[in-house]
Amino acid sequence: MSDHALPSRISTVVIGAGPGGLAAAAELKRAGVEAVVIDKADRVGSSWAGHYDRLHLHTSRGLSGLPGFRIPRRYGRWVARDDVLRYLAQYAAVHDLDVRLGVAASAVERVGGEWQVYWARGDERGVITADAVVIATGYNHSPKIADWPGLDAYPGTVLHSSAYRNFDALGARDVLVVGPGNSGAEIAADLAEAGATVSLAVRTPPNIVRRAVVGIPSQALILSMAPFPLKVQDALAGALQRVAVGDLRTYGIPKSPRGIATQQARDDVTPTLDVGLLRALKAGRVTVVAAITRFTPDAVVLADGTELHPDAVVLATGFRRGLEPLVGELGVLDRNGRPLVNAAAQLPAHPGLFFLGYSNPLTGNLRQLGIDARKIANAISGTSTRRAARRHR
Repeated sequence: MSDHALPSRISTVVIGAGPGGLAAAAELKRAGVEAVVIDKADRVGSSWAGHYDRLHLHTSRGLSGLPGFRIPRRYGRWVARDDVLRYLAQYAAVHDLDVRLGVAASAVERVGGEWQVYWARGDERGVITADAVVIATGYNHSPKIADWPGLDAYPGTVLHSSAYRNFDALGARDVLVVGPGNSGAEIAADLAEAGATVSLAVRTPPNIVRRAVVGIPSQALILSMAPFPLKVQDALAGALQRVAVGDLRTYGIPKSPRGIATQQARDDVTPTLDVGLLRALKAGRVTVVAAITRFTPDAVVLADGTELHPDAVVLATGFRRGLEPLVGELGVLDRNGRPLVNAAAQLPAHPGLFFLGYSNPLTGNLRQLGIDARKIANAISGTSTRRAARRHR
């Protein structure tokens, strides 16, 4: 890591010093491609530093390491947030990556057959010309909050899950958590275990699975099902779910309208891996309620007409990719702001522009980052070799 002058030209610029960007840089270096990683934050993996205190990886340590350096065994099977941060810093050091922190990428443009990455560092401004650009700013980049009527005028405490740290910091004993995904489920469990009264607002019933079944990580079980068609995956995962989780209708959670694999493929919704929610539900410490419809000056109104008066509302309503300021003018994003391509795929009009970490697979995001980083490095190194060969003819 360095705060020296940035290069004016380099083979590849990697934007984002999270797991994806670091994996891409390491694989590019292994392939003999010169690359620089830039990130506006002051540390690698900065988004992990902002997560709630309780967070551990929901995927097992053995299936979550980045290429070329395994997560140390001493971090345990389910790696804690702070150990993830230590691992990412170690990863950058082990591979001696050229990471420039405090450098914000402001725009990416195609000029004369090359890429231009515009950047800012404090009052300093500049541009790096490159043959290729890898954008790896993260799948969960910018908090997404629904535009409920009355929200702006609501006087109570409302925060997105990205701002939640722990029960003590929240300072509330009656809490409404909105959204039963992985963040919402874990925050609800965290609050319940600390003694709070917790309501969990659910619009679409989630697919809840155990983090491990008879000692086997669910990620490994899902990997074994991956070669099968979606219907077969749904059936296999559903059978496992019925045995390991059971019928949750008694606790206010009916069966999800889609199977686990189909819900992921069609709705981009991952299953909720249980790390305490089921225990809290069955103990009566978390109560499932209807979805929010609006806010009033003194209440949160639910779809069934119920009015709640919580001390705080935690919105676990997901994230946006946040790529529009960077590449929104290039026509490379779909209507939801997600890249049209991922991994080694390139759009014909934009050769050399790669996106890493936007696939959100059932088999584990960190595992997939390593696979896709290698594909990108191979594509870039192959192009570099062909370009060099043409120059020497």
